[in-house]
Amino acid sequence: MSEKAPPAPQVTAARLRDMKTRGEKIACLTAYDATFARIMGDAGIDVILVGDSLGMVIQGHDTTVPVHMNDMIYHCRSVARARTRALLMADLPFMSYTTVEEGLRNSARLMQEGLAECIKVEVTREQTPIVAALSENGVPVCAHFGLTPQTVHKIGGFRVQGRDRSQAMGLVAQARELEQAGADILLVECVPGEVGRNITEAVDAPVIGIGAGDATDGQILVLHDILGVSSGKRPKFSRDFLAGSASVSEAVRTFIEDVRSGRYPGPEHIYT
Repeated sequence: MSEKAPPAPQVTAARLRDMKTRGEKIACLTAYDATFARIMGDAGIDVILVGDSLGMVIQGHDTTVPVHMNDMIYHCRSVARARTRALLMADLPFMSYTTVEEGLRNSARLMQEGLAECIKVEVTREQTPIVAALSENGVPVCAHFGLTPQTVHKIGGFRVQGRDRSQAMGLVAQARELEQAGADILLVECVPGEVGRNITEAVDAPVIGIGAGDATDGQILVLHDILGVSSGKRPKFSRDFLAGSASVSEAVRTFIEDVRSGRYPGPEHIYT
């Protein structure tokens, strides 16, 4: 009788850093409920993000701005009930970390009530102290920069960032500052592929990209985008993995395999 294979090790922020060191690509997806979290876990996803993108794909808003802390906690707990080895990451929603004290308090809620294991914050360079305070208090932090959807009204829409040289250099400098402040993971959104590469090479922390080219340490997409069910115009970097797949489970497995092999993203998904 053959012996059972040992269970895959639990994914932690430290394990993601080891994966970067070994050159292993990191596959991440959003989830908002137990059913999809279970499918992702069975497929071997590395990170599940309970994103405030739920405001758009679940609640029907035009942006993520209307999402509240109670929404995040509810969906995070739902995912946590079914999540297995993947690192469970959750967003701090809009205006829930306007001060360090508020950021600490709401991060504690996401971890204690929502059972999150890593807190993601969308940050400008001025908000770096939030990252430092969370890290100093033992909170695993993912710092999200580049295009930050919570500030879409201020930056004038969902626009690619870092296309001019000065802004590109600023994003690389910001990545270094966030790592120095204690960010365990960096997530960079909607930048040219070359900028994504420069950011990834500039830091030791794992860099997860969404529309940031093929040289980042990992990729994340919104679940509804990979299933081709998002309403409105799909972003350039998204791909319908359900097309040609026999099931949702197969689509998720294909996404993971294509990230790990480097087949996704392809040239057609990369900004220049």
